[in-house]
Amino acid sequence: MKFFAILLFLVVSAAGAVEVGLAGVMGSKALLVIDGGNPRAFATGEQYNGVKVISVQGQSAILEIDGKRRSLKVGQNATSAVSSDQGGGRARLTAGRRGHFYTNGQINGRSVKFMVDTGASYVSLGASEARRLGLDLSRGESVRTHTANGTASKLKIKLDMVKVGDITLRNIDAVVGQQDMSHILLGMSFLSRTSMQYEGDTLLLQQRF
Repeated sequence: MKFFAILLFLVVSAAGAVEVGLAGVMGSKALLVIDGGNPRAFATGEQYNGVKVISVQGQSAILEIDGKRRSLKVGQNATSAVSSDQGGGRARLTAGRRGHFYTNGQINGRSVKFMVDTGASYVSLGASEARRLGLDLSRGESVRTHTANGTASKLKIKLDMVKVGDITLRNIDAVVGQQDMSHILLGMSFLSRTSMQYEGDTLLLQQRF
């Protein structure tokens, strides 16, 4: 379900907070995620919502964000972008041997195991796991999702509660597929409501809203 790894960073300015992520580089364009939106390619000189692309080189880009220049690499952590006094809960995850981040958590109060997937638009799980959790699929909305193997038909539902570490979020969008999955994917419907800070093999999630 990955197309690009979408990494979000919280940038604090006097005018307010703007979320900017360098999702990838496409030739001379920077693929940015701004304010939790869809990835969009920006050429040098283009600007949107207070973010301007100054230059793109290799796997990095220099951005001007609310008048301040910042250099980001694909997957690089912008440590100054995360405020240390943010409210809400936190979760600290450690990467496994293959570099994936796994964590125990809860869906609607029942224990599950997640794998972080910034390329997944929603929390994603298989039908058998949905049945184990007692999720009501009768109200699900049929949607088409894009995966590495093409498109697939899934049911889009609402999860009353998703908990990871000390972070508890409610009314989270999720999709349920017909095929079983080894892990539940912790996608952007959850992650976009957190700030993400990478420190080596550690991922720190900070609840934003």
